[in-house]
Parts: sequence; structure tokens; C-alpha cells
Amino acid sequence: MSETTDPDQETTSPEKPEPGRVDLVPGGVKAAVEAILMVTETAVNEFELAEALLVPVSRVERALDELARDYDGYTGSFANDGVADEDSSDGRGPREPRGMELRRVGGGWRLYARTEFAPWVSRFILEGQTSKLSQAALETLAVIAYRQPVSRARVSSIRGVNVDGVVRTLKTRGLVTEDDVPGESGSILYVTTPLFLEKMGLESLDELPKISPYLPDVEDIGEYEQRLQGG
Repeated sequence: MSETTDPDQETTSPEKPEPGRVDLVPGGVKAAVEAILMVTETAVNEFELAEALLVPVSRVERALDELARDYDGYTGSFANDGVADEDSSDGRGPREPRGMELRRVGGGWRLYARTEFAPWVSRFILEGQTSKLSQAALETLAVIAYRQPVSRARVSSIRGVNVDGVVRTLKTRGLVTEDDVPGESGSILYVTTPLFLEKMGLESLDELPKISPYLPDVEDIGEYEQRLQGG
């Protein structure tokens, strides 16, 4: 006896919002942008967000601005404020920023834990951290960051040790990569990646802190290298 299918009993999947109709979902573009930022592992720029949501870039920019203000506590009675008043003298009480903030880094946008809570966030993360970079890796990464593009031989010369294994680790972590342009002798040169900027919370390499406060009478890594070679 053959089985018959009752159309009324067919399994139907939950309806999904059609592409380009993000406005029909509660929260709209603003909530959709926030959802993407919550799951992305890399910085996302306005154009990528607009393409994903099928909306104009101007709407994404407006959503990012509104999210940033929300996270900074400019909601409710503070919604129209344009300055960062930590406390209000008009009876509204203190502004209440969220635990995360929206930052522009590495040419895009990412959500970060607010700086004020760094001690507690660090304690939570580092107590169970097992994959921190070694001291050797941190030192090698610093040399590449300040001296890039730079060859492994030059990094080894500055540090005084072989760095082949450490550089491989940094490449595996996605913090450094091979430069597209080789050195004068054909050697491979290394540079930092956009992920490095994201991890450091920087928009560009120009924001790297000066090393002079840590190396008295030395203005840059090039001068430090010359002194080492001279010594």
C-alpha cells in the first residue's frame, strides 16, 4: 500500500527574513550591525556592513554612530547631549555607559571591553589563559613592529638570538606576514598585519607608542640597533 502525503502535514521551516528587508526585523539596521559586530573576529568597515545588510552606507554610518552613543551612555535623558558629562547637575543623575565600547581600529569597527574595566577583564581572561605569547615572541614582535619591513636576519641581529621559530609562531598567530616586496638581496621581509593593529587597539602604525621613554637617550629602534652593532 503506497503512502500518501497530506499537504497540510508537510514540514515547513520557520520563515526567514528576505535579503534586503532588515528593516522588517525588530531593531532594524542598528540591531543588525550590532549583531554582526558581536560575532566578527576581525574589524568590519562600513562598506562590508552595508553589503551584508543590503542597505546604503549612510545608514550603516548612522547606525554605528547611534551604537557608539548608546554604549557611551547617551540614552534616555542623555540622548541629545553632545558632551561627556559623567554626572548631571540637572537631576538626571550620572550617565551610565555600557561595559563595552565601539572603536575604529585597523580600518574598521569592533566591539571592545571598556578600558575602565580592564583590570577585571584581564584577571578573568589571564587566569585561564594557556596560549599567551612568550617573552621571546613579544620581543620579536616589537622589533618587527618598529622596524618593518625587516628580514629575519636583521631581527636576529637586533635580538642577538635565532628567531626562526618565533617568527613562525607569530605568522601562525596571524600577527606578522611576509611583505609583498622582497628585500634588496631577495630576502623575505616581514611586516605586521591588520590583526596586530586590532589586538593592540590601534588605527595605524603611527599610533605605536614611542620607545624613547623605555630606552634613555634613544629616539627610535634604528638608533638602538646602531648602538648595539657599535658596541
